Amino acid sequence: MTHTQTKSSALTQGIIIFVFLAVLTALEFGIALLLNSLVLLTLVALVKAGLVMYYYMHIYKLNQDEHGEGHDSYAYKTGTNRLGLWLFLLSDAFVFGGLLVSRFNLLGMTRPHLNQTLGLAVTAVLLISSFFMNRAETSIAHGDRKGFLNGTLITMLLGLGFVVGVVGLEWQLAKIEEVIASKDVVGAIFYMMTGMHAFHVLTGVILLFTVWNKGRKGLYSAEKHWGVEAATVYWHFVDVVWIFFYPALYLIGTLAI
Repeated sequence: MTHTQTKSSALTQGIIIFVFLAVLTALEFGIALLLNSLVLLTLVALVKAGLVMYYYMHIYKLNQDEHGEGHDSYAYKTGTNRLGLWLFLLSDAFVFGGLLVSRFNLLGMTRPHLNQTLGLAVTAVLLISSFFMNRAETSIAHGDRKGFLNGTLITMLLGLGFVVGVVGLEWQLAKIEEVIASKDVVGAIFYMMTGMHAFHVLTGVILLFTVWNKGRKGLYSAEKHWGVEAATVYWHFVDVVWIFFYPALYLIGTLAI
């Protein structure tokens, strides 16, 4: 899979990566049911995150040669902006990493009583949203404004669906199972992890609406669409975080008493 592609091959690549992610997610669920292996679940999560970061977030662009472009050129400014964005994401990753470490430090190999079907469903929704965001970015990169607008709109709707699934449904179902923030550390960890992530998803939806509105006004082109790339990378970053949060909350360990 090369970095310079036609629109057709780029869209096909996005489909292939999504299929891999879907198969790995199904494998992850099966491993949790049959083997409950922390090592295998961690390995699957790392592979999924690597696929998203390389093919959807285009991390290789950090090493892209701008061919001697001047400091005032769009290409040079995009390169420096890209580096700044990734540094921000790295700092944000420490926050989520701290929550992940806290989960295992405080809960060990136990997990909250959560709805497995709903957990798998919201995970699928977020992965599908990343697929459509990849198509949206690919479309604008090849001058297809309609494809960009449609893909971004679908992504926003799926993002809102994820937030409703987690905050509107899962939080209520968790309370029935007595997973309550004020009760013990199990509830505190669950609501902190899902709440922080849902907040980032909602922030991402707002960011996507901003670039969608600008795209509707014709402010992006195949040559100049840094705003779309930035919003896309952020959205996929949120997906990567959930790739680790999902098994940590739903799959790893035995149910807490």
